[in-house]
Amino acid sequence: MDFLGAHSPDLLPGNRPLPPVQGAIEAPHGTTIVGAAFPGGVVLAGDRRATMGNVIAQRDIEKVFPADEYSAVGIAGTAGLAVEMVKLFQLELEHFEKVEGAQLSLEGKANRLSTMIRSNLGMAMQGLAVVPLFAGYDLDREKGRIFSYDVTGGRSEEHGFAATGSGSVFARSALKKLFREDFTEDQAATAVVQALYDAADDDSATGGPDMARRIYPIVTVITEDGFRRLSDTEVSDIARAVLERRQEQPDGPRAALL
Repeated sequence: MDFLGAHSPDLLPGNRPLPPVQGAIEAPHGTTIVGAAFPGGVVLAGDRRATMGNVIAQRDIEKVFPADEYSAVGIAGTAGLAVEMVKLFQLELEHFEKVEGAQLSLEGKANRLSTMIRSNLGMAMQGLAVVPLFAGYDLDREKGRIFSYDVTGGRSEEHGFAATGSGSVFARSALKKLFREDFTEDQAATAVVQALYDAADDDSATGGPDMARRIYPIVTVITEDGFRRLSDTEVSDIARAVLERRQEQPDGPRAALL
């Protein structure tokens, strides 16, 4: 990327010449990503729905990807551009490790992703924004960390939990009531699935667990042992437990008043 930027910057994804546009461009959009930290690491999860206007463009899109061994990216926004950005990000981290013989720090990874989002600003101004959520295990601080971004590449570290995408308001509100500092890994995974369920309940662009088609949210865990994606069996067990509980309490778990 640095070599290309120095010699042919016009070939970089964010610097491509853009034709004038009249009206909005219809393209599939990924929607809701949620993250929650626990004492041993962090959980990052996403629903599986992509929408294009009022149409469900895809029911089983993947929105959460490993960035490297100790970090992950969840994408929201224009799906095609977001996936391309993630692939470039993965390539840059791999290249850095090969050249330097060591991994970039988690802070450095978050900053690099911020720069890549900023380079997409021209496309974002035409309605093709990419707004990811980045999470990883900080080997220096020995804890999980979560970073959110705005459309200009502005980076903010979130404490405890975070959400991005069209259903983020509802998912974040759910996590706000469910989150505890002493979460276990299993409890954090259940909490993010609960949050995605609440988001799907109020946001038509977010898909909840689809038991009939066996399509479940993607749930990933990053700890000192590295990145791990929960299997469909593990996530289906969580989703079934959530759905069974919702038969009794359709609006989900209730938090104590005091």
